[in-house]
Amino acid sequence: MTRRLWGRASSGNVQKALWALDELALPYEHIEAGGAHGIVGEERYRAMNPNGLVPTLQEDDFILWESNAILRYLANAYGGVLALPAAPRERALVDQWLDWQATAFTPAMRDAFLQLVRVAPEKRDASVIEASRSASERCADLLDRHLANTPYVAGETFGIADIAVGCAAHRWLILPLPREERPNIVAWRDRLAQRSASSSVLTLPLT
Repeated sequence: MTRRLWGRASSGNVQKALWALDELALPYEHIEAGGAHGIVGEERYRAMNPNGLVPTLQEDDFILWESNAILRYLANAYGGVLALPAAPRERALVDQWLDWQATAFTPAMRDAFLQLVRVAPEKRDASVIEASRSASERCADLLDRHLANTPYVAGETFGIADIAVGCAAHRWLILPLPREERPNIVAWRDRLAQRSASSSVLTLPLT
């Protein structure tokens, strides 16, 4: 099988897929795409992913985009340490946290990330940063309270929900802005950092 992952490693969404592939020890070729790497606007890439976004997973003639869909596919197809729970309610909790990451946590911090990392200091809008910081703090508070009662995001064992939320939490914890202390998030992040496959994500700087 020819397996390729398209997308720049600096993308939080690409980081999810990289981490999952490494957790499963699946062989793959990583092709940097997007941002300064280009490619995503080319016809050959748009034929795979008409959104022109990253990541895109290619396995022979099978193409899949959307990062959380890729996580679900890898968990369903290859199981292993990422195997999804058999019980419908336990599996629903995994879906709940995947959706929360995509619709709440990451969108909340997006403006702060863009302003602090991608915008020149003299062009930054402090009010936009503060609104994003405040929204992110609400998400971080929710996550920290949740992790006070569970070792992993969706229960007692590590899984794809930890990858999705972990990538977002890593970005939040290293953004150069003031944050409330979140000891449960930090303890959980430290548990994730002990996994060798997480090194492709949790050691990356903001770029």
